[in-house]
Amino acid sequence: MKLGWSILLLISTAAFAGGPKYQKPEVTVPQNWQAPAPWQLANPGDSIPKGAWWTLFNDSELNQYEERALANNQSLKAAVARLAEARSFAQITSADLFPQASGGVSVGRQRVSGNRPNLGSIIPTRADTENTFQVPFNLNYEVDLFGRVRNNVLAANAAYQASAADLENVRLIVSAEVAGDFFQLRELDAEMAVVRKAIEFEQAGLKLVENRHTGGAASGLDVAQQQTFLDASIAQLSLLQQQHDQFQHALAALQGLPASNFVAPTRALNVEPPPVPLMLPSELLQRRPDIAEAERSVAEANARIGVARAALYPSISLSGAAGVLSREINRLVDAPSTFWSLGLAAVEPIINGGRNRAVLQNTRAVYEENVANYRESSLIAFQQVEDALSGLNSLSAAYTAQVRAVDDAQRALTLANARYTGGLVTYLDVITAQETLLSNERLATQILGQRLTTSVLLVKALGGGWDSASLASVGFKPTLRQAVQQ
Repeated sequence: MKLGWSILLLISTAAFAGGPKYQKPEVTVPQNWQAPAPWQLANPGDSIPKGAWWTLFNDSELNQYEERALANNQSLKAAVARLAEARSFAQITSADLFPQASGGVSVGRQRVSGNRPNLGSIIPTRADTENTFQVPFNLNYEVDLFGRVRNNVLAANAAYQASAADLENVRLIVSAEVAGDFFQLRELDAEMAVVRKAIEFEQAGLKLVENRHTGGAASGLDVAQQQTFLDASIAQLSLLQQQHDQFQHALAALQGLPASNFVAPTRALNVEPPPVPLMLPSELLQRRPDIAEAERSVAEANARIGVARAALYPSISLSGAAGVLSREINRLVDAPSTFWSLGLAAVEPIINGGRNRAVLQNTRAVYEENVANYRESSLIAFQQVEDALSGLNSLSAAYTAQVRAVDDAQRALTLANARYTGGLVTYLDVITAQETLLSNERLATQILGQRLTTSVLLVKALGGGWDSASLASVGFKPTLRQAVQQ
């Protein structure tokens, strides 16, 4: 009767000892984006291409770089290895759900001292030499009455899913860096082309001024001014070349290539940013792998609370042993040589300096920290989308105005050249018009490059077409086959 009441008490206690039920933390989500037209929500059929969002830009060279980076990038390979580590750990943890069995064979020979204490026996001691042959089999199993093992498995699977989300986040970061560096490289190619064009124009202008100076129609000041402008443009070209080389080296490293082995072809920047399908802010929480990783970390921390709480209650284990033991090998399989034992043990923590309660407090604090990190990740995601949308709107308006400015500057230079040739103005007016055209052409190129890189940032902020629903298939599920594996 007392045993029945004890078992009932343990079961009742176990009902309160499990881990807290997990609920995804609430996040304040805006109803819509602040960005004005032309940015509109995507139609149901519109979406960012899953797994290959960069194809939005319709550039075969970029596609080639992205595919190479996904195959060879070392940061990505490290993330793949971390995912394998997390899966293995989940399998290791789930092994505690099954009985642990071991067996072996032992053979020994010993001599017992004839002068050993006889412990009150009337039979005199004598020296003895004997053999021992043993084939033992041991079985141990923890009865998971208070959820320690179950919550450990839940935590390990949540960590496994967090690692899967981390892999997707690394893949998104790497692919976005490849695209961003690619468009920066294209922008520098175009900007350098503008400067080279200006240098050719200035060299021709210097020759013209020198000829006019020789004929007495221009002063030495005109020659010096034109030479100064030419030298300054050459210096700007060298600085742009340095930036170009740095982005090219970065692009090589992202693809897993030595910087010395990679040279990107020079191309003009003549592409417009593609329209990027938008989603509602509420959908963003399901489309960002970094947010999913943070949420899975919250789930893991919640399960760890259950593990720490179980440590406050008895640890119950079943054990068994069986086998054969004999002094003579030819009698090892005789019935009298068999032995067996069964046991049930319950170990209750009594005094350990408050360690277990401190561990429980620690896991609760870790949970609160992870909740705050999850909410912070969500806020940053909303901010990044708004920043990208605002940036694209502003850059689009700026680029339209800057194209007009380039046309205006070109007309001003044509007029200044005509007036200088007719002797109506000094060459300083031509130089000023040249400087204005060059600066406006470079600024137009820079704005176009910024529009493309900001489009990349928008796609990245939207999660690159990823969906957290894919995590549902990630997780280690214990099977009966595992119960008999080594």
